[in-house]
Amino acid sequence: MVMNDNLNIIIEEPAWIKHLPDVEETAQKVFVTVLSFMRTKQDLDFISCNINVNLSLSSDNHVRELNNEFRQKDSPTNVLSFANIDADDFKFNTSEPLELGDIIIALETMQKESFDQNISLHDHFCHLFCHGLFHLLGFDHQNDEEAAVMENLEVLVLKQLNIANPYKE
Repeated sequence: MVMNDNLNIIIEEPAWIKHLPDVEETAQKVFVTVLSFMRTKQDLDFISCNINVNLSLSSDNHVRELNNEFRQKDSPTNVLSFANIDADDFKFNTSEPLELGDIIIALETMQKESFDQNISLHDHFCHLFCHGLFHLLGFDHQNDEEAAVMENLEVLVLKQLNIANPYKE
């Protein structure tokens, strides 16, 4: 079956292009890799339909506003994910593309973390976007067991993208 998944990228902060000129191609590669991996490795009912995801490449200011509004945390964070499958009114229909949700990544926080962790901006972006996608797919890290499952999936996908394990100490 040919999948017609769609990644909608919105560049809200123009500095993204300056710091990661190939961010759109990179995001598309991560998106395809995560969905391909999940379709071969996981038993999720909705993974067999076409999937749409919105990715906003934003700024700390915008992410801080969203984080405050939706999580009551008045500070920026690296990535926010808003999964439609978590919504009370979510209805799965295999005949229509699944609007999986929205991911917003803050450039300045990502840059600071990349510098502090001594990893490339490219690799850290791939990890954050991968992390956000797994949230949209229903994974979380509210406890140690959930975190271990989610981190393992991220590491396996990042390995396919030739990116080192971000959780190694």
